Formats: sequence, C-alpha cells, structure tokens
Amino acid sequence: MASASSRTQPPSVPGYVPEEAPLVKIVVAGGFGVGKTTMVASVSEMRSLHTEQPLTAVSAAVDLLDYTPEKTTTTVATDFGRLTLDPHDPTAPVIYLFGTPGQERFKSVWDDVTFGAHGALLLLDLRRPAASFEAMDLVERSGLSYIVAVNEFPGAPYIEDSAVRAGLDLSGETPLIHFNACDRNSSIDALIQLVEHVMTTYPRDAAR
Repeated sequence: MASASSRTQPPSVPGYVPEEAPLVKIVVAGGFGVGKTTMVASVSEMRSLHTEQPLTAVSAAVDLLDYTPEKTTTTVATDFGRLTLDPHDPTAPVIYLFGTPGQERFKSVWDDVTFGAHGALLLLDLRRPAASFEAMDLVERSGLSYIVAVNEFPGAPYIEDSAVRAGLDLSGETPLIHFNACDRNSSIDALIQLVEHVMTTYPRDAAR
C-alpha cells in the first residue's frame, strides 16, 4: 500500500499500467452533492474527467440545494479517475474510479457504468442521509460489494455509528467508515478499506 509520504500529492506515474498490476474497477456512488466528484478529483493521479452540466430550474427543484447552495452543476454521466495504490510497486493494485449520478432518473447510466465493477464506495452526508437512499438501492440491487463512507462535512451532526447502521439497515458485514472527500490521504484510506473488503467478499459474490 502507498506510504503516507507518497500520498500528499498525486505521484508522477507513467501513462501505462504495468502488466503485473491487478486492475480494480470501483464505483463511487451517493446522492446529489455528497462529494463524489470531489473525491474522485482528490485522489486521481491523472487529470480526472468529469461530465457535469449546469443545474436547471427543474433539477434544482428535485436536487435540493439547502446544504450545498454553492453547487451550480451536477454529474449527468460519470466522473473518472485512476489511482495506483503504490506507484513504486508494479504489482500494486490500480484502481479505476467511476463516479456515478446517484439519482434514480439516471439508472440507465448507472447500469452502463457499473458493468464489470468489483465494488462500490457509497458516500453519505449525515446532514441529509436520505439524499443517498436512491443510490444505496441501486448499489444493493446491483449485488456489488460495498462500504458506506460518511463524508464529514463541517456542521454535520454527530450520530453514533450504531444509529447510522440501524437507520440504513446495514448488514453486519458491511463496513461503515468516516472520511473527508476533500483530503487526498483520507480518500485513499477509504479506498484501501474498500479494496480490502472487496478482496474478502468478491470471490464469494462472483460465485453466486
């Protein structure tokens, strides 16, 4: 895994991926404005790609801006980034990140983006957890291994993990973690925990 010193800034990596490196496709999911685009941009070692469009009056009425008044765009297809967990090790996993719209109306995009994925990072904003319910339904229906990552926004209420788990009706084997999508190291740690979870569950899930 990457050392702390190598994480501070995106490392200088070759444009190609070593043949020995295992490739891991990860979906970053969650509701409107919970930090998916920010998270992908914060960790990507290449210039991340984003498909954002300005919010319209119609979408603003559906995607409430109460907690994100500065937000003027929304993802309509996907965000894309790449992260090599240890750029000095040619056998280290290379993660391909695909951020997806979390709204049910984008389900056709979701089906395309999640094809062949190994796992999902479901982002949650405790100021408005219901914003991620649609995305959670999509993740669970897809059968992907996933973890729930609470993005710690300033001013978010403190809620015991046990209460969050109960509110989401999480199974005992689904990890619940906390991170900061704006912080590269924190986001990498979240992805490492997800990859570890996927390595434990993916062979079992794939065999179903």
